[in-house]
Amino acid sequence: MNGKTRRHFLLTAGAGLAVAAASGAGLRAALAADKIKITDSDALLVIDVQNCFTPGGSLAVKEGDAIVPLINTIAKSFHNVVLTQDWHTPDHVSFASQHEGKKPFETIQLAYGTQVLWPDHCVQGTEGAAINKDIDIPQAELIIRKGFHKDVDSYSAFLEADRKTETGLAGYLKGRKIKRVFLCGLATDFCVAWSALDARKFGFQAEVIEDACRGIDINGSIAAAWKQMTKAGVKRIQSSDLALA
Repeated sequence: MNGKTRRHFLLTAGAGLAVAAASGAGLRAALAADKIKITDSDALLVIDVQNCFTPGGSLAVKEGDAIVPLINTIAKSFHNVVLTQDWHTPDHVSFASQHEGKKPFETIQLAYGTQVLWPDHCVQGTEGAAINKDIDIPQAELIIRKGFHKDVDSYSAFLEADRKTETGLAGYLKGRKIKRVFLCGLATDFCVAWSALDARKFGFQAEVIEDACRGIDINGSIAAAWKQMTKAGVKRIQSSDLALA
């Protein structure tokens, strides 16, 4: 290769690299622009990440502890974070142990409708009811306790199972001018789903971070929950969709 040809090759190659670099930067910028930006009108709801629902607990959700590091990472990008906590009386109506001859995961009819019977779990003041020790969200501003009325279960962070008794969360969020909630935690098909559906009923945008949740899946309940949520306008996203700090 003579000198002139070599110079032409180097100039052409350099131009190509510059174009490629610019294209790469443009692609990265475009991808970043597509991510969901978190603002002060957003809140993260961390649903029931408690010892009873993580491996070793009385109502353990498979891989329930695996989502904790991801939830901690996501939470760093939110100024507004609310935790929820199941907080049952020892004789709670939802416990199979309170119904002679009944076993966990059977159902009964109560005044407010069909009730799944559960193993005793998240009893007030017990270690099982405590938030998982590895949850590290120091800026969390509120813990909503639910299910503390012994005759009514409460999956949702907004409404108890009678569909009338409010927890106060909706009013709190509206008072803080929150317009959109992101949900993560346990379990996808019960407390997360019910909370997301009720968020929509109270007028909030709702987005469930799927990879930051785990489900129980009783007879296809995860698929059914997603179908209901989608119909209600709940968005199904992944943590990678968020523009995290």
